[in-house]
Amino acid sequence: MLFHNHSRARRAGAAAALAVSFALVATGCAATGEEPGEGGEGSGDANLAITFVPKNLGNAYFDTSDKGGETAIKEFGGTYDEQAPAEGTPDGQVSFINTLTQQGVGGLAVSANDPTAICDALNEARDAGVKVVTFDSDTDPECRDIFINQATGEGIAKIQVDLIAEQIGDEGQIAILSATANATNQNAWIDLMKADLTANHPSIELVEVVYGDDDDQTSFDKTAALLQTYPELKGIISPTTVGISAAARYLQTSEYKGKVALTGLGTPNQMRDYVEDGTVTAFALWNPADLGYLAAYAAKALIEGEITGKAGDKFEAGKLGDYEVGENGTVLLGEPYTFNKENIGDFDF
Repeated sequence: MLFHNHSRARRAGAAAALAVSFALVATGCAATGEEPGEGGEGSGDANLAITFVPKNLGNAYFDTSDKGGETAIKEFGGTYDEQAPAEGTPDGQVSFINTLTQQGVGGLAVSANDPTAICDALNEARDAGVKVVTFDSDTDPECRDIFINQATGEGIAKIQVDLIAEQIGDEGQIAILSATANATNQNAWIDLMKADLTANHPSIELVEVVYGDDDDQTSFDKTAALLQTYPELKGIISPTTVGISAAARYLQTSEYKGKVALTGLGTPNQMRDYVEDGTVTAFALWNPADLGYLAAYAAKALIEGEITGKAGDKFEAGKLGDYEVGENGTVLLGEPYTFNKENIGDFDF
């Protein structure tokens, strides 16, 4: 994994590679404007109308991942769209999925707000011939064709625990500020973090897990409440881009700046000021633009019949190269990356 204690040379190489992909995303163009089913040059008869359905709109993380999907879809001549609820609820996603099924899209790329609540809608879409790719947050495997995973759950959990442990001297009270209580990926990571803390960090006490519902103000208020409830709190882990930035915003102007450590998953642009002024030492993330890019190419491969989603299937994903489908129809993007004051200036997303 790309932990911050690796050599400067390796960190610089990884940063350069990521910076290239981010630059490609930044030059992404608008959707082609074709009607669903038309496809584009080189797409043959395949229906390469692919719609991204993130957890919610107005989320910088999904803005970046979906832009990566748009870039990929433009490359292979498909039609890109994004449809999602304003708030991260499964009911909101179901409504959009049903409408998109009726419109006859070729593929859906969905970050699930609940592992089971959207399954009926997704299976109705699949019965209608729509290929379903989940990314970022999965459903039950029987509800989709392929899941594009950011990194292994173990790797994501471990890097966050390692970061907070280093920042608080491997002892003291910590809390977790999560997204929604039902978020598939968040809950899986939290379970793995708890196991890692128990096995490897006996002097760290996890006092509470709270939920900011991926809302900035709610997450801000939950951070304030944690610090009032636990005066001995030494650190907070927030495995959500909305939560970590809201918590940092609270800490930045509070008496706790420099006293309570904060880490988790964030984007460089939203966290840059907090890292540069010392509110946050280090945080982690994968490349969300590449996640969306890979999801789009997986949808293309499914639509064109190159793969079915079974283990061992292989497909090409543009600039990212070749990928193989693993067990339970899962495709792994790569490893998390640690951002800190030394390297955060190299990124723009």
